[in-house]
Amino acid sequence: QVQLIESGGGLVQAGDSLKLSCAASGRTTFSGYAVGWFRQAPGKERECVAVISWSGGDTYYGDSVKGRFIISRDNAKNTVYLQMNNLKPEDTAVYYCAADLAYYGSRGSEYDYWGQGTQVTVSS
Repeated sequence: QVQLIESGGGLVQAGDSLKLSCAASGRTTFSGYAVGWFRQAPGKERECVAVISWSGGDTYYGDSVKGRFIISRDNAKNTVYLQMNNLKPEDTAVYYCAADLAYYGSRGSEYDYWGQGTQVTVSS
């Protein structure tokens, strides 16, 4: 069982940066798990923002965040990060991290473990 806890969300202005963290709680280790960041805005479908493989050697970014967001991980700290730069009002959403041992990709339905989410609000 993997328990995920997101943090780092908040209210910022357009053009600002935020860094989200996704930590595996308790004795859980992230080693071996691919981890993805997803977001969902009110009235919109869930969107895959970024994914990182268990080793950190492979990454995927959604088209809307390419060049602005960076996903990284520190397996020694059991933490995955999402550095969000040049934030835009359309980035406003609840951001979730998800983890899976067997799947690496952008389909949220394939991930077994999810955090509770952290709100990111970008004002114009």
